[in-house]
Amino acid sequence: MQVLTSLNPAALLNTLVCLSTAFLLGGLIGFERQVRQRTAGLRTNTLVAVGAAVFVDMAFRLGGPEGAVRVVAYVVSGIGFLGAGAIMKEGANVTGLNTAATLWGSAAVGACAGAGLIGEALLAALFVLAANTLLRPVVNRINRRPVNEQFSEASYAVYAICQRDVQADVREKLVALLEAASYPVRDVAQHAFGQNDIEIEAALYATAVEPEALDRLVAALEQEKGVLQAFWNPSAED
Repeated sequence: MQVLTSLNPAALLNTLVCLSTAFLLGGLIGFERQVRQRTAGLRTNTLVAVGAAVFVDMAFRLGGPEGAVRVVAYVVSGIGFLGAGAIMKEGANVTGLNTAATLWGSAAVGACAGAGLIGEALLAALFVLAANTLLRPVVNRINRRPVNEQFSEASYAVYAICQRDVQADVREKLVALLEAASYPVRDVAQHAFGQNDIEIEAALYATAVEPEALDRLVAALEQEKGVLQAFWNPSAED
């Protein structure tokens, strides 16, 4: 039988080492994602790394280095489709880009492991982890600082609809909450909202925002006396 003649203990051991490496390193990347409660977590990143390793290892055994190179190209394009499913756009907000990029990195780690490049796979995994952990404080610090508006692509505004007799208190509270959250306020405007109410609009400087942070902020604002409704909106800019 062909399956018996193709059985090679040495090659099988090599495959075991390759897949084990992909499993461990993909799991390490996925663990960091799982801790941060991202869409693609422990299992997804592990499966991506192991799957890439399986395809590359099989191609290497069947077609040699040239076959492995061709399969690596297909792995890269295939992971692109998988990553596209993790990217979502809601208004001016685009989420999931980092998740998709991490999946791409996990596939690269798996491809290196499948090709028997264990050291390269380890280095790739370390750099993916470093990008997701060591660079995070830098990104957060940059995102908290206003940028030149002529280069911005989106602006954000927080709104509060309240009764006229408490508008001063609500305005002061809104600005205080935004400053406490490190979102600098560019301008505050007030508009009549019906006969008895006022809409307060706090425009933010162009900066990256965390939707969860603004959701908590408007929820706290709605607890204030006289506040009828609070919400935030992004708007695209040229």
